[in-house]
Amino acid sequence: MRCPFCRFPDSRVIDSREVDDGQTIRRRRTCPECSRRFTTVEEAVLAVVKRSGATEPFSRAKVIVGVRRACQGRPVGEDALALLAQQVEDTVRASGAAEIPSQEIGLAILGPLRSLDEVAYLRFASVYRSFESADDFAAEIAALRAGRIPATVGAAPDDAAPPGS
Repeated sequence: MRCPFCRFPDSRVIDSREVDDGQTIRRRRTCPECSRRFTTVEEAVLAVVKRSGATEPFSRAKVIVGVRRACQGRPVGEDALALLAQQVEDTVRASGAAEIPSQEIGLAILGPLRSLDEVAYLRFASVYRSFESADDFAAEIAALRAGRIPATVGAAPDDAAPPGS
């Protein structure tokens, strides 16, 4: 690492610390030439590959904006949206890939959104999966109901399917 003060082409690491749950590394360095100290921050860049083939850096803010539209008028707070965006980022980073298709980001959003708010989930899924008719909604609602544990004892047998079936 080049010294920002004297431009010497090397430096020595004095201390390294993980921040942001290990997503970023902060290093304290010293220059062997001028003996001044400085800090560097290293972060792995996660690139999103759009449908057009263009790439851009992953943005939690973009995830929040998209999900906020689906949650419009629903009782979902900003903290819940921020937590969902963090879950999505953790999921896509866990894949280990430096570039991730935007399609996979949408899939990573659907799971946590389904748990957060079913109406918002249906709204998001309808745009993400390009629903074309009421039958598409009906099929998704049936799948949503089939994956949910019944809230009451006298629920219909269709509602009693275990999650993930």
